Amino acid sequence: MTALHEKTFAEGSTEARIVEVLKTCYDPEIPVDIYELGLIYDVQINEEDFAQVTMTLTSPACPVAGTLPPEVQQKIKDEVEGLSGVSVDIVWDPPWSVDMMSEGAKLELGMM
Repeated sequence: MTALHEKTFAEGSTEARIVEVLKTCYDPEIPVDIYELGLIYDVQINEEDFAQVTMTLTSPACPVAGTLPPEVQQKIKDEVEGLSGVSVDIVWDPPWSVDMMSEGAKLELGMM
């Protein structure tokens, strides 16, 4: 599994609209959105228009582990019309690393 920012979605698709919402969610300790950080592994929409987001955190001890996933879920519910529901699943495999960040995120954080 790789970070979602390596995929592209059709403009205006439900997945693309979800990505736009994800780009408004931040880990408060890092000034880069969770999408560009590589924390989002997948977004799937099933036949019933239910969105399944698979993500990770920078570490299992992340201080926002209890608040960030529900925030992501709520933002998607509130801002993406036409969904029957949203689920956000946290996974630890593969573990997140700086290699999962987009080039832009690395540049923003002075890692290039």
